[in-house]
Amino acid sequence: MQLRDMTTIDTVACVGAGTIGGGWAAYFLARGLTVRVWDPSPDAPEKLRRLIDNAWPALTELGLADGADRDAWSVHTDLAEALEGVGFVQESAPENLGLKQQLLADIAQAAPADVVIGSSTSGYGMTEMAEKLTDDQQAARLVVGHPFNPPYLIPLVEVVGGERTSEEVVDWAAEWYDAIGKSVIRMNREVPGFIANRLQEALWREALHMVENGEATVEQIDRSITDGPGLRWPLQGPMLTFHLAGGEGGMAHMLDHFGPSLLSPWTRLDAPELTPELRDAVVAGCDYEVGDRRFDELVRARDASVIAVRKAMAEIRKTYPGGAEGATTE
Repeated sequence: MQLRDMTTIDTVACVGAGTIGGGWAAYFLARGLTVRVWDPSPDAPEKLRRLIDNAWPALTELGLADGADRDAWSVHTDLAEALEGVGFVQESAPENLGLKQQLLADIAQAAPADVVIGSSTSGYGMTEMAEKLTDDQQAARLVVGHPFNPPYLIPLVEVVGGERTSEEVVDWAAEWYDAIGKSVIRMNREVPGFIANRLQEALWREALHMVENGEATVEQIDRSITDGPGLRWPLQGPMLTFHLAGGEGGMAHMLDHFGPSLLSPWTRLDAPELTPELRDAVVAGCDYEVGDRRFDELVRARDASVIAVRKAMAEIRKTYPGGAEGATTE
């Protein structure tokens, strides 16, 4: 399969300009790329401008590529027009399977034949999303490039193809995201929710159980992570954390010593029913924790926090190069 030479790409397309698609647009702009956006919403340009303006200070602090221009974008309501002259497509439509199936089929039909098409889906597999494509050559260039919100700030992208995706396309996509500064996990196989979302979902479900049963408040749950294990995870992650918890015996000692406790009923991974009472309790807890802080204040605080952690981790990795950066996800 003939694929676009990524070193020649100066223009990309973002299909969908919501929180994720707009975040991708801001990130691509910061990497010095021109962005063509497709979104049928009448207020898409205004919302995208606000998102880019809000993201640009954080992107500037993280470091802009040469030629980065926050105004190098345009919004189109005609899909074919939006895809003219682009070297890569990032689809970020709402999580509706039927919508994504049709949209990806339309993109594959309209985009140049050598252009890779990535999807920002947070849970669907590319095998099911590509079902409406009858042309295997077109289906071969569809790949999942799952980001974490906000895409302009969080570096992780999980890359995985479907049953008809070419391995060459998966390799190309992983290299492309890496080349533009993302932290890439090239997954071995499709799994609903991918890796990070499945881990995040397990924590989320247990948190809902604790709120429902009156075992912990929303604030206590959040603090248990931010002031507890969350401080260890940026550099080493949960697995290496447990490896070190085993002392000189490492993970082997950890599993031998604490393995039996896996049978203890510490967690309840079956999702609780999201009753109105549970929903209201969670919402009220968040409202209490937020207090009188405005949304934009919370966003700025979050961005500043992530930037500080990322900068600190970069310096630590220079001193201790044997950390997570040296690990492989293959």
